[in-house]
Amino acid sequence: MAMTANAKAPAKSVPWLIIICGCLIAALTFGPRSAMGFFQLPMLAEKGWDRTTFGLAMALQNLFWGIGLPFFGAIADRYGTWRVLALGGVIYAAGLYMMATASSITALHIGGGVLVGLGVAAGSFSIVLAAFARHTPPEKRSVVFGIGTAAGSAGMFIFAPISQGMIDAYGWSDTLIYMSAAMLIIPVLAMPLYGSSHNAAAAQKAVQQSVGNALREAFAHKSYVLLVSGFFVCGFQVAFITAHFPAYIGDIGIDARYAVIALALIGFFNIIGSLASGAIGQRYSKPIFLAWIYIGRSIAVTAFLLLPQTPASVIVFAIVMGLLWLSTVPPTNALVAIMFGTRHLGLLGGLVFLSHQIGSFLGVWLGGYLYDRFGTYDPVWWLGVALGLFAAVVHWPIKERPVERMQLAAAE
Repeated sequence: MAMTANAKAPAKSVPWLIIICGCLIAALTFGPRSAMGFFQLPMLAEKGWDRTTFGLAMALQNLFWGIGLPFFGAIADRYGTWRVLALGGVIYAAGLYMMATASSITALHIGGGVLVGLGVAAGSFSIVLAAFARHTPPEKRSVVFGIGTAAGSAGMFIFAPISQGMIDAYGWSDTLIYMSAAMLIIPVLAMPLYGSSHNAAAAQKAVQQSVGNALREAFAHKSYVLLVSGFFVCGFQVAFITAHFPAYIGDIGIDARYAVIALALIGFFNIIGSLASGAIGQRYSKPIFLAWIYIGRSIAVTAFLLLPQTPASVIVFAIVMGLLWLSTVPPTNALVAIMFGTRHLGLLGGLVFLSHQIGSFLGVWLGGYLYDRFGTYDPVWWLGVALGLFAAVVHWPIKERPVERMQLAAAE
């Protein structure tokens, strides 16, 4: 009895140094990539490229973010989080610098697309949240996930006005170079996460499970497959808005400053939405909560498109979407941890996020492609509405319980 109590004691404390540094990394990582839409028009005006070219670069960025995440997550699961985060900061810096100095479309796609995408993958809040999960007791994980996600939202809130202000003052290229330098802070902030692989208790329960067995177990689990398919929609919706909303605001004749205000508001209210999501997910059904989030997004977009579009409606839309923006992340990550534990959380959570980023690729690329083809973003907006309803349907039957292996381990 005494040994059991002693074994559980360390799990009751919350590692605030790790959480604070992880939150700062999440803010730094999420900030620049969420501000990419501000670079589109000045870059294209100088280079003479079209929106499909920029859209493909951002689509590649989202795709390689998704492709890289399961691999970086698996490396972090096995060798610790610090190495992966430090590598991510360096790759991110290199990608932003190459994007800033790109003299060809290929250089733009490699720098702003592939390298920035891989940098975000290695330094993303998904890697950070997996580290949080290994050091936080289950009854506090959803709330801690909300804090980590809110930190990424804070990065969006901070970088939106800073990016636009720096572009106005220094130009788009120099702004990207300054952001590149800022990414080199990430390896320093990652130091408290040194050696933060899975904790001893988790190792004792799950060390026998190989990566192959973990993958087979996950993809044979209906609820995990539904979660993967539903998270695709989140990526489609938020990436399209992030990359194309500033240009859309100009197309409908609203002053460009409202695009800055809108993205800043999305970032600010995303903080509130993420924190609230973590608290709600700790108390109520996570799958049902996710279904209502997607329904809410579809209603918000429909109202924005059908009602008169004014500066006021842009602000209201930004507030509502901000509350729903990344509120999907805490319950989604918490569901993966509940189903399979934390041993392979970086890998399995990364695969869920890969689906998100495939959706992001399509949302960003289709936004540019269909605009160049039809002269309007409306087809992609309405596709996002339909996908939101699809996501609500697939999340509803998800079961919020551990797989049989986890239940047997808990009973021993």
